[in-house]
Amino acid sequence: MFVDQVSVYVKAGDGGNGIVAYRREIYVPKGGPAGGDGGNGGDVIFKVDEGLNTLMDFRYNRHYKAKRGENGMSKNKHGRNADSLIVEVPPGTTVIDEDTDEVLADLTEHEQEAVIAKGGRGGRGNTRFATPRNPAPELAENGEPGQERHIKVELKLLADVGLVGFPSAGKSTLLSVISAAKPKTAEYHFTTLTPNLGVVDTGDQRSFVMADLPGLIEGAHEGVGLGHQFLRHIERTRVMLHVIDMAGIEGRNPYKDFVKINQELKEYDPNLMERPQIIAANKMDMPGAEKNLRAFKAEINDEYPIYSISALTKEGLREVVFGVADMLDQIPKHTQEIEQTNEKVVYRHQKEEASFTITRDSDGAYVLSGSKLEKLFKMTDFTKDEAVQRFSRQLRGMGVDDALRERGAKDGDTIRLMDFEFEFIE
Repeated sequence: MFVDQVSVYVKAGDGGNGIVAYRREIYVPKGGPAGGDGGNGGDVIFKVDEGLNTLMDFRYNRHYKAKRGENGMSKNKHGRNADSLIVEVPPGTTVIDEDTDEVLADLTEHEQEAVIAKGGRGGRGNTRFATPRNPAPELAENGEPGQERHIKVELKLLADVGLVGFPSAGKSTLLSVISAAKPKTAEYHFTTLTPNLGVVDTGDQRSFVMADLPGLIEGAHEGVGLGHQFLRHIERTRVMLHVIDMAGIEGRNPYKDFVKINQELKEYDPNLMERPQIIAANKMDMPGAEKNLRAFKAEINDEYPIYSISALTKEGLREVVFGVADMLDQIPKHTQEIEQTNEKVVYRHQKEEASFTITRDSDGAYVLSGSKLEKLFKMTDFTKDEAVQRFSRQLRGMGVDDALRERGAKDGDTIRLMDFEFEFIE
């Protein structure tokens, strides 16, 4: 089964917790703190494997979680960093954040990698908090939570040539006779429901990858028929081979078919019209094809190269294959262009989120929320009094106390933060 779009949940590993420990060696008076830091959590990394050509693995596994870092140890021993979780994807994979629609990665080259979710850093042990005023702190941090995301993974085939045309124009038959691919062929529309790839060998030590893509119909750019499921894959092809039923077996006009298909491509992405296009005038073995071809040539005025073929009788196939190969020789691969654009690092201004927000629950409790505040909460060890006092100071420094007073909080009111409740004290 061909899978080219899927939604996935990824969770990077949390950092390991720092610990509270002290030196207790003999002959070492006042040994002091010796709690080590926790290890960093593992990242979730997507890596390109050119041996894959579908997102089938994601169909059976929609959750990917990296391991958390190891907790710190006594004698100032650092916890072990967790290994990254490597998820292999086919070339042509695009990763999009479902919440923000931000493109996180566009993976096209073999062994290219992208960090999709960043692991949390390890919490600091009590050694890190020692000061002249407090040389033996009873204080350590929990590990930072790892990043988590709901992402959309899309595959856009990296084929050199894409076959376009109306249903039943003969695209699948053409691919089956010029390559080893065996796409389904039958005398009804939309025989091809998923893209098929085939390697075409020209016989003169040249070859290229051709994709037989589901047939287009009017309104495809708006999702009619197979819509975007097809059009997504044409974006990365270097040459379009437009297969036209020149015999007009179903009473269709070849030139009008040609115009409609190009209009759908233009509506989807105007840049596609700049892509080189070769016309394969198919079914030339049928009555009326020659007459239609003459009328077709008069309409387009030699704007595109035209090859007369019959996929059924295999006439003219050698010429069209060599014509496609010659055109590919003149066009640089899109992967090179992508590499050039990636050399420039673009820094985008990101609006800084509010440190916290305050709302009221139906029971009258004040509810604190915000990513920065919640991260501080998760990294605080509430079993240690010093850690609780430090968290209280951090809230005060962020202006939470003053903001609660402005909202009308009084002594004894309930303050809620995630699953934790405490009283507001003046």
